[in-house]
Amino acid sequence: MSDLGSEELEEEGENDLGEYEGERNDAGERHGHGKARLPNGDTYEGSYEFGKRHGQGIYRFKNGARYIGEYVKNKKHGQGTFIYPDGSKYEGEWADDQKHGHGVYYYVNNDTYTGEWFAHQRHGQGTYFYAETGSKYVGTWVNGQQEGAAELIHLNHRYQGKFLNKNPVGPGKYIFDIGCEQHGEYRLTDMERGEEEEEEETLLNVVPKWKATKITELALWTPTLPKEVPPVDGPGREEAPGAEGAGDAGEDGQALLEGSEGELDMRPGDEEADAFGDASRDYSRDEFRYDMDPGEDASPAQE
Repeated sequence: MSDLGSEELEEEGENDLGEYEGERNDAGERHGHGKARLPNGDTYEGSYEFGKRHGQGIYRFKNGARYIGEYVKNKKHGQGTFIYPDGSKYEGEWADDQKHGHGVYYYVNNDTYTGEWFAHQRHGQGTYFYAETGSKYVGTWVNGQQEGAAELIHLNHRYQGKFLNKNPVGPGKYIFDIGCEQHGEYRLTDMERGEEEEEEETLLNVVPKWKATKITELALWTPTLPKEVPPVDGPGREEAPGAEGAGDAGEDGQALLEGSEGELDMRPGDEEADAFGDASRDYSRDEFRYDMDPGEDASPAQE
């Protein structure tokens, strides 16, 4: 089912109590553990307090869906699991009958979303795993849509940049496992339309188009210390040009590292930007293990 969860609304109200078997308080209200069968065929078994579902319980819908978790005054609130009729499932936090907080949604096609929810929608930091391709979107969401700084990870390469309405936009870079990065930007272009479509007043459909600007090599400079330290003064100091050359290489390697990370344009003030930058640095360290063949630096452009 849709993760909006229209069937998640229970129908056990104060004027629609149905059959009940269980504990009551002195006022005759359902209080403690009990079982209820509603006129519409739904059932509930769990804790009550002053006539309302309160505490741990299991609500079974007549369409096959069920909720197992915590209630507060008749509403799903706290930790709970909702299983939909089609087999999809949400496990996580609830607030005022809505997915709210951190949770995992298991879709019927084996895709998964793990991250933050707000008012029933994916909102905040989260990871969406595409089961068919093995790809992952790791980044920010706004009102259920992929939006903000993120990383799209594929089997042999990944893309780092910004997204808007599920599409990459603006500057970004592809990082390939062969040991290089392709920098560029996504530009929105109008889709080609037929004559009939042009005559009608419809909203323009735009698609992002990648434009590569340069390819850089990933390289790691590993400093090596000389076996014997030359004296401070004397001819021996002039006979060790290798040490001076190593220092220059270190500066070049550091500049390359800073350059590869600096290409990603982050929105000033975004909280997710810092976390995204850390992730970029971690991946870069992994990529440094590859040796770049000078003859391969043009291959990503073909992809």
